[in-house]
Amino acid sequence: MPEDITPEEGPSAETQAAKAAPAHRARADAREKERLDRLARGDYDLFRDSLADFYEGPDRDIFAKVGPFWRFTELNKESGYYLYRRTLLGPSANRVKVRDEDTGEVREMVMMASNNYLGLTTHPRVIEAGIKAYEKYGAGAGSVPLLAGTVDLHAELEQKLARFKGCEDAIVFPAGYSSNVGCVTALAREGDIIVNDILNHASIVDGSRLSGATIKVFPHQDAEALDKLLGRLRRQEGDHGILVIVDGVFSMDGDIAPLPELIPVVRKHGARLMIDEAHATGVIGKNGHGTPEHWGVDGQVDIVAGTLSKGLGGVGGFVASNKEVVNYLRFFARSYMFSTALPPAVSASLNTALDVIEDEPELRARLWKNIDYMREKFLAMGWNLGNAETAIFPLIIGDDYKVKEMGRQLDRMGIYVNPVFYPAVARKLSRIRLSLMATHTQEDLDDTLAAIEKTGKAVGAI
Repeated sequence: MPEDITPEEGPSAETQAAKAAPAHRARADAREKERLDRLARGDYDLFRDSLADFYEGPDRDIFAKVGPFWRFTELNKESGYYLYRRTLLGPSANRVKVRDEDTGEVREMVMMASNNYLGLTTHPRVIEAGIKAYEKYGAGAGSVPLLAGTVDLHAELEQKLARFKGCEDAIVFPAGYSSNVGCVTALAREGDIIVNDILNHASIVDGSRLSGATIKVFPHQDAEALDKLLGRLRRQEGDHGILVIVDGVFSMDGDIAPLPELIPVVRKHGARLMIDEAHATGVIGKNGHGTPEHWGVDGQVDIVAGTLSKGLGGVGGFVASNKEVVNYLRFFARSYMFSTALPPAVSASLNTALDVIEDEPELRARLWKNIDYMREKFLAMGWNLGNAETAIFPLIIGDDYKVKEMGRQLDRMGIYVNPVFYPAVARKLSRIRLSLMATHTQEDLDDTLAAIEKTGKAVGAI
């Protein structure tokens, strides 16, 4: 390092990026030429393959599958279709700064892929609560919650979540994924039966598999089919325990579980009902309390689970139920028992986030204004939105090339969306997925609509 430049006075990241820009730009141009040449040659391997093609290797070496997958991801990068791990240089807000991997430049993009529905990750009260807790409690909890890791902020969060969800008690996990896995594996055993909506989240599917219980599925949202399935199971399996699980708001489609139809069916057959409120909390219901409130069936769902990372803007997961169930989970949910408790500062921010949802209903009103506006515009353009009815918008295309190419073009135009393919969705239902936030401005929405209309027409999706 030159003597006249100290570490503190070195070139800024922006300056370094500017100096490197010509080389990065040349590489980006070369990749674009290669992409066009490959398509001109009819080389569509990167559209035919999916993650499912690399799940198993060609031989007994467990590393045999990683090499081909490396080549697949590199091919997508070279072709401009690798839209994963785009690095944010600031908060997940309505507009974000992203470091472009091709050019090295910092670009501003409209964020249409965040689950920060109410914008609480950047809410001043939420941030202030976390800062104060860091100063008082330090960076971490230091232990698992059942032993030495519980502080008063954790207990407060559990009590608030229980009240928020209309339950007697709640338990907090380090992640939404671990809350579903921990709850299901703690309660279901070999000989029990778990019945899943076919579109349930992966964490529910994984928990079901790990439990050792028999797994059955029923067609999406079909209460009549569930009734027939549970009746058959009772006749064939007798008095085994049955746990029916559904998402409150389904993560890929944005539709709402029909609880008024499902609850009587579950009760009729002596089963228990669990609902995952990941994408419902803060978004639906008169007060943002979620799916049971939305349908007016508060207190009629046996287990209410969810994440703390979406509408609440933090991280973690929870399960709310009666006090006996929660007490049991504290000792038998392994993902709770053997995981260090949430950092106290995160818990403090989450406590305040719950307060903000109650104190500032205008945030939810603004979100729904944005939802209604975008739905009207998308439908007018001719997009297939499936059964979407919340903040999640699937632009269903059903053609991997069109989805990838549209995603690439939107990225170049500064619109951050998520292309979704098989096996995350069925092959004929591949899509561009957007998520709306209360903090999106009218300019954000209109810029997104203009870009989506242009790219959709360019690839022949509308």
